[in-house]
This record gives sequence, structure tokens and C-alpha cells, in this order.
Amino acid sequence: MSAPTAVLSVPRGTATADEQRRADLRRMKLVATSLIALAAVVYILAARWERSGGPEWVGYLAAAAEAGMIGGLADWFAVTALFRHPMRLPIPHTAIIPRKKDQLGDSLSTFVGENFLQESSVRARIDAVNVSPRLGAWLSEPENASRVSDEIAAWARGGLRVLGDRDVRATVEFAVMRKLATMDVSQPLGRVLAQVVADGAHRGLVDVIVDRTWLWLRDNKQTVMRTVAGQAPGWSPRFVDDLVAERIYGEIMRVATDVRDEPDHEIRGTVDRLLANLAQDLQVDLSTIHRVERARDDLLTHPGARGLLDYLWTSAQDSLADMVSDPQSGLRRELTEQLGRLGQSLQHDPDLAAKVDRWVADAVVHVVTSYRDDVTGVISDTVRAWDAEETSARIELHVGRDLQFIRINGFVVGALVGVVIHGLTQAFL
Repeated sequence: MSAPTAVLSVPRGTATADEQRRADLRRMKLVATSLIALAAVVYILAARWERSGGPEWVGYLAAAAEAGMIGGLADWFAVTALFRHPMRLPIPHTAIIPRKKDQLGDSLSTFVGENFLQESSVRARIDAVNVSPRLGAWLSEPENASRVSDEIAAWARGGLRVLGDRDVRATVEFAVMRKLATMDVSQPLGRVLAQVVADGAHRGLVDVIVDRTWLWLRDNKQTVMRTVAGQAPGWSPRFVDDLVAERIYGEIMRVATDVRDEPDHEIRGTVDRLLANLAQDLQVDLSTIHRVERARDDLLTHPGARGLLDYLWTSAQDSLADMVSDPQSGLRRELTEQLGRLGQSLQHDPDLAAKVDRWVADAVVHVVTSYRDDVTGVISDTVRAWDAEETSARIELHVGRDLQFIRINGFVVGALVGVVIHGLTQAFL
């Protein structure tokens, strides 16, 4: 059992237009056919009149009608042969479109590929369009920039909905966790820490730690003293332990105060050196690198790690969704303003305009050159899938009315040629 043949579908919205084309085609066919019938009647009457002794001009009329009839019939045959077998007779080289449909599709795809999908043609067309000035002028209008911002926000919301799907989120989380599990964190961490220490960017954090330590020592004097006194030997008198603890606490507070108040304190310098050494060890010391890897593995396998990742993911997604959904949010307003500035720049910055034009041209050329065969293949495959008879009927519906003028012109030219030939015959024979 053979597979069903695909037919050419007609969109619902084109039905009225097709009905009008069909009516026009019928009317033009009737006109062209009526001319042939008229020529036949005129020829019969003129030929009889001429044989019965009619005037000389009747011969010209008969010749014109005869040649016009022949020309009209010949062109009727030529036009009809494009779409079907004339009079249903299987005459060779007729019904050209149904028989050659696939070859026509291949030729059309080749023509499109060679004339429209070549790099030179694409670049020339893009240069002629003047993308940057037009885009800049359009984006400079506030309502247009706002429209683009709305569209970007809509795309973002759609993307966030997809990312919010439980299966998608689980897949992404799994991919992130797996990537983290195999990623070398020591080397980049060491480089970042070295740069932070070199720039002094860590000192703000050190200040916070020092301040918090000083505050805790100030507010927890009894805890510190009990801890110190608890280390004294059992035979030591209690008042001696308290005196020693008081003295040690006071010394600790003095050192903590000095560290807090002196940016160049020796302990701060020691912290800097420790962090610099740690940054170096993270990059070259195998023992430190292995310890970091074990800590990474322990952290990733901890039950709370996935929960933390899920919390961060959800929080970021919800925050971003709120910002893109609110037209008055700072993100949306900034996006609209940046689009407007981009439009102004595209109009007044020749370097930026040239760069954008080049980007657009390169992108379009890349798509065209990469997918040219696929595009032309779609044309060939689509035409091959069409039903031959339906395709022929559709083509005739669109161009058949104009082709009827060929028949009319054939009739007119034939009649004129007939008159000329008849005149030459009378003059020289």
C-alpha cells in the first residue's frame, strides 16, 4: 500500500482571493476562446462570400480570420500544455508542470541558493538597507525603546518560567553540582586571593573581624576570665587565679584595642603574610590543594548544599521575575534608557554604526552560508511533497489569467500575419 501523497494546503485566509483569481481566470479563458470561435464564424462566412464573387477585401478578411484562428489555437495548445494534456491526449512534451514538478523544485532551490543566498548578495543587500541609521532612528523614539524593553521582558519571563520547571531546575542543578565536583577550585581561588591581598581588598573584612572580636571581648569579660582561671593548677589559691585572669584579660584587651586602632599593627601584617602564603599554597602546594578538594567534596555531598543551591536559585529567579515584570522597576527603566541611548549612538557614532553593521552582516552571512543547503533543501523537499495535479492547478490559478493574454496576442498577431501573407500572395503570385 503506497503512502498518501501530500497536497498543497491553502490557508483559510486566502480562500476569498483564490475565488477572485478563479473567476478572473474563467473570464479570460472565455474571452480568448470566444475570439477563436468568432474567427471561425468569420472565416466560414468570408470564405463562402469570396467563393460566390464577393469583393476583394473579403479575401483579406478570410485570411485574417483563418490565421488568427490558427494562432489562437496554437497558443491555446502551448498554454494548456504547461498544465495538462490538451484534450486529455498523452501528447509528448505536454503537462510540463505535473511531469517536471520535482525538477522545477530543484531548479528553484538552485536559483535561490545561487542568486539570493550568496555572501556577496547578502552583504550588498544589508549595505543597501542601512541597518544602523534606521535602527538608531527607530530606537530613539521612547515608545519604540519601551516596546523593545517589553519584548525583552516577555522573553525573560518565558525563559524564567522554563527554568522554574522542576525537571529543568533539577537538571541544571545536577549539571552545576557535577561541574563543581570536577572543577579545579584551588588554582583560581589562589589567584583571586593573591590579587585580593595585593590590592588590599581584604582589609575591610579584617577590620570587621577585629571590631567584632574587640566587642565580644569587651562584652564577655567573665567568660574569658573563667576560661583562663580554669587552666590554673588545682593547688593555686582562688584569689591568685582571679588576679592572673584579670591581668591576662587586660593584656588581651590592650592588644585587641591596638590591633583595632592601628592599621599598621604587627598582627595585621602577620594576617597579610598568612593570606599571601595561603594564596601561594593554594596554587603550588599539593597538600593544601588536596585538602581544598576534600573540603569541596565534603561540602557538595552535604545535604544542605543542594538546599542552599535551590534556595539561591529560587531567590535569584523570583527577584529577577519581579524586576522584569514591573515596568517601573529600576531594571526595566534602565533597560529602556539604555536602548534609547543606543539608538542615539547608532545615529551619531559612525564607528559604532559601522561595527553594528559589520556584526549584522557577519551574523546573517554566517547563517546563510551555514544553512544555505538546508534552506534550499527545504524548497526542493517541499515541492516534491506536493501533489502534481494540485500544484499545477494552484500555479495555473495564480498565473493562468496572464497566460490567456498569450492566446489573445497569438490571435491578433496571427490575424495580422494572415493579412500580410494574403496581400503578398495577391501582389506577387
